Amino acid sequence: MCGIVGQIFFDGRVLADHDAMQKSLHLLSKRGPDYQNDIVSGNAHLGHARLSIIDVSDHSNQPFEDESGRYSLVFNGEIFNYVELRDELISQGEVFKSSGDTEVLQRLLIRDGSSAINKLNGFFAFCFHDKVEQKSIIARDRYGIKPLVYYSDKGCITFASEIKALNPLIGKREIDKQSLRYFFQFNYISAPYTILKDVYKLEPGTLLEVSSQGVSKKRYYEINASPLSMDDYHTAKKKVYNLLHEATERRLIADVPVGAFLSGGIDSSVVSLIASKYTSSLKTFSIGFKDNPYFDETAYAELVANKIKSEHTVLKLSNDDLLGAFEDAMNYLDEPFADSSSLNMFILSQHTRRQVTVALSGDGADELFSGYNKHQALLNADKQGLKNTLVRVAGSAVAKMLPKTRDSKIGNVGRQLDKFSSGLKLSAQERYIQWASFMSEDVANVLVDERFSFRPGFEYLSKSVKSFNDYLERDFKMVLEGDMLRKVDAMSMANSLEVRTPFLDVNLVDYVFSLPAEYKIQGGVRKKILREAFQEELPEQIFNRGKKGFEVPLKQWFENELRSKLSEWVFNRDMIKAQEIFDWEQLSGIEQKLHSDNSGDSIYNVWAMLSFQIWYLNYKKQFN
Repeated sequence: MCGIVGQIFFDGRVLADHDAMQKSLHLLSKRGPDYQNDIVSGNAHLGHARLSIIDVSDHSNQPFEDESGRYSLVFNGEIFNYVELRDELISQGEVFKSSGDTEVLQRLLIRDGSSAINKLNGFFAFCFHDKVEQKSIIARDRYGIKPLVYYSDKGCITFASEIKALNPLIGKREIDKQSLRYFFQFNYISAPYTILKDVYKLEPGTLLEVSSQGVSKKRYYEINASPLSMDDYHTAKKKVYNLLHEATERRLIADVPVGAFLSGGIDSSVVSLIASKYTSSLKTFSIGFKDNPYFDETAYAELVANKIKSEHTVLKLSNDDLLGAFEDAMNYLDEPFADSSSLNMFILSQHTRRQVTVALSGDGADELFSGYNKHQALLNADKQGLKNTLVRVAGSAVAKMLPKTRDSKIGNVGRQLDKFSSGLKLSAQERYIQWASFMSEDVANVLVDERFSFRPGFEYLSKSVKSFNDYLERDFKMVLEGDMLRKVDAMSMANSLEVRTPFLDVNLVDYVFSLPAEYKIQGGVRKKILREAFQEELPEQIFNRGKKGFEVPLKQWFENELRSKLSEWVFNRDMIKAQEIFDWEQLSGIEQKLHSDNSGDSIYNVWAMLSFQIWYLNYKKQFN
């Protein structure tokens, strides 16, 4: 796990800026604290910051050049099937100077070009350069586990693992108003866009080819493309079981200590269970919440830890602990991001890193196996019947009589009923967008003075829904890439911890997407096939409880600990007017709703605004 940065010049001029490159590498030092270096190779200037995981010797330092000096590579990620690929290359006469996956990837790219990517099982972002042909391949893994952003002008393309590492090389850019509008509606910005104009995230499963002719983009992988499987349920359950074992075993390969996050939920419990079968002393980690016992699930994590005999560490957090992580976590982010659970991930990563360098996680299972409340609602909404007709007609009227807030049980019922009943009046495509949103379209339109549009790259949001897998595809491309994986990558890398995700093994994902919806969600049971594949090996208590999640106490903070910051950064009329970005009247209305008994989603709207302002101030500082 590392950080990469580089520039490819394709108009005949090589303008390598070594000072700017050093600034970029410094900004990536938490991603790669073990070694930083840069080289100029023909028309490419490549930099790398290394976190040593596989082959920790100097032989795998990057930028990695072959013996002839013709080919160079900067690579972030891990190739989990590199041993098999290495053996294949050795059988063809290749001789290796290192024992890691970096050299294997380079040799494959030399031999096969971009078609080599289809052979990789892992997560990655890389740039491979041929200085003789003056050609480069820049690629990102299939699901967007590792980030890659880029900026291209007439003579050069600049890429990096993080936007902040691009900035010294490309200078200050304008805010992309449509991306800002998207951020306030969804709380994040998914690929291919970023908060900055003309700066893009490379979409998952996509590569760029760079030559003297310029830059071209190609998709090498498409999710949800497998034909429907003919396997019966029993056969499918056995295959899921075996594929998850193979995926988890692959992700234990490392020359440093490996542990696992263990929340006590189904996903992390399954991963920890399997990992314990392949390592004699698995370390597992969970966090609990002293001040919020309702959300404290550490008892379930301890049940699993005792069952699998792992060396378990429980970190009990207070609200003050969460608040203490606020500035470090928010300041690391290189664009606005408003998933407040990033604070939990930051602290968990910080403490996990003290004992291990790699942690396994259960991320991706909800999107793959259908684990969200939203999925049940989408499935119910697609059904024709009297119940939906009644909710559609009467639901809004009933919801108007109830408070709409997350602070009470009745308020949460009112909020959910209002959202469900209004969603039933929409098309399937529009319904998905509404239920993935944290701010209504009307409010977002006025706040930023932009309307949401289906820009290039968002075609998956507007296409027709033909099967339930189409909803899960949307989750992979939008929620998983833009929110969940972004959160895990940023908060773990802020603490120099590598996180691996067995549920996002390509063999498992392709197979599960080929299964019919009723194998995953049926009769109010979500993640049905995953539950039943592992229920005999895990404590029954983890299967017989609701999915709680954890709500950071935002409203309490806004009334007390963070009130002064809101006054300074969010509800500061003079500052907002001077920025000329937001509609003050709309923002003032959000403030009034926040402090009412009918706060609804205004808490998250305010957190999003705070996230934006922290990013905005940090971005300005980079150029002062």
